[in-house]
Amino acid sequence: SNLSMSMTSKYGLFKKGCGPFASEVYRLPFPNPYRPPVGMDADAWIDWCCWNLDNALVAQIDGSALACIVIEPVMGEGGFIPTPAKFLRKIREVCNRTGAVMIADEIQSGSGRTGKMYAIEHSGVVPDLVITAKSLGAGVPVSAVTGRAEIMDAPHLGGVGSTYGGSPLACAAALAVLDVLHEPGFMAQAQTVERVVREVWEPLRTELPIGDIRGIGAMMVVEFVKDTESKEPWMEVIANAVPLAVQRGVLLIRAGLYSNCIRFLPALDIPEDMLREALTAVADAVREAYGKLRESEVVPV
Repeated sequence: SNLSMSMTSKYGLFKKGCGPFASEVYRLPFPNPYRPPVGMDADAWIDWCCWNLDNALVAQIDGSALACIVIEPVMGEGGFIPTPAKFLRKIREVCNRTGAVMIADEIQSGSGRTGKMYAIEHSGVVPDLVITAKSLGAGVPVSAVTGRAEIMDAPHLGGVGSTYGGSPLACAAALAVLDVLHEPGFMAQAQTVERVVREVWEPLRTELPIGDIRGIGAMMVVEFVKDTESKEPWMEVIANAVPLAVQRGVLLIRAGLYSNCIRFLPALDIPEDMLREALTAVADAVREAYGKLRESEVVPV
């Protein structure tokens, strides 16, 4: 929709050639612990971003005019960056003070992906609205908005409509998914995925240009850089590795602000041997792509 396109800042992929867009959408710096400004450590960067939330209510918009703050508890397209709990608590504080609605975007991180039903549960923060989709239907197109009754019941009868809203097939699929997610121990399998991803990739830091390995549960990413000190993004190594991984039988998709990350979103119940086989195939693809790039250009070693 026009409004959701107005909200995203990934211009080239989603907005190019479209518009005009809605105004009065404000974006604030996100406290990515891996990329603090020069001269700041991660903690100082998070503190500054918390301060900037208050500052924005003076510099950009008055609190009385603020409708909502939307945040991904784990940044998706931005590179699978877990939002620091301190920042989420500050958003909750600002929303409580101004009367704004805190919205947790759990499209990618929800439905058990991180080991809890919603990723924001890891922080202990309770949002006013939660939006979910993707894994909620296990392949069947479905999305949902869950929230406080006084918000959900606020529109007049017929004020919220949808051509496909309440699709019996989609609802049946989502209910079946929820039943599986709540089977004893099912969501806990996300911890196994995280453990295996780290076990495969951590030893490769000395061999491959890995800048960061991060994520929660079955929502993991490996970020690649030209130099671990400067953290200069290396998009080319991923662009070359993705088709090589496909040749090895693994479908990949890039992520991150600089498209220099490989994201891993395996099924929670994937057999461990299959997961290790896939991760090894990806590592081999990256190794081959990295080797070819080193042959064709001078890169730091």
